[in-house]
Amino acid sequence: MKKVFYIIGLSIVLFFSACKDKGQAQAIHLISPQEVYDAVYNSDAPQLVDVRTQEEFEEGHLKNSQNICVTDDDFKTKVAKLDKKKPVYVYCRSGKRSADAALVLKEMGFSEIYDMDGGIINWEEKGLETKN
Repeated sequence: MKKVFYIIGLSIVLFFSACKDKGQAQAIHLISPQEVYDAVYNSDAPQLVDVRTQEEFEEGHLKNSQNICVTDDDFKTKVAKLDKKKPVYVYCRSGKRSADAALVLKEMGFSEIYDMDGGIINWEEKGLETKN
């Protein structure tokens, strides 16, 4: 009888661990503007994505960022070109759209997702530089 419970328990553990998708991000990390700066500003090829509109991007953006607007119909198509195995950093104006974008990236199987807390507003409040 003890063996039966042991086998059933082991089967349940194996079942749930086998169902876990290892390709999915385990969490979306909310990080400060300074942490984004430290991670991407001296990097050769950061995956830094500004998810605001083109007009907002042109008003000012982070150095080395690319503009892929989360509200555009082709957002998923464009971000699919990014490397899912490398960290991707997203930001917007205040944090709402980047949180939405981060969820989409998680659903698409990106392994490391970092969302900048407070968006570019918080970035500028910290005195960090932007590009036009």
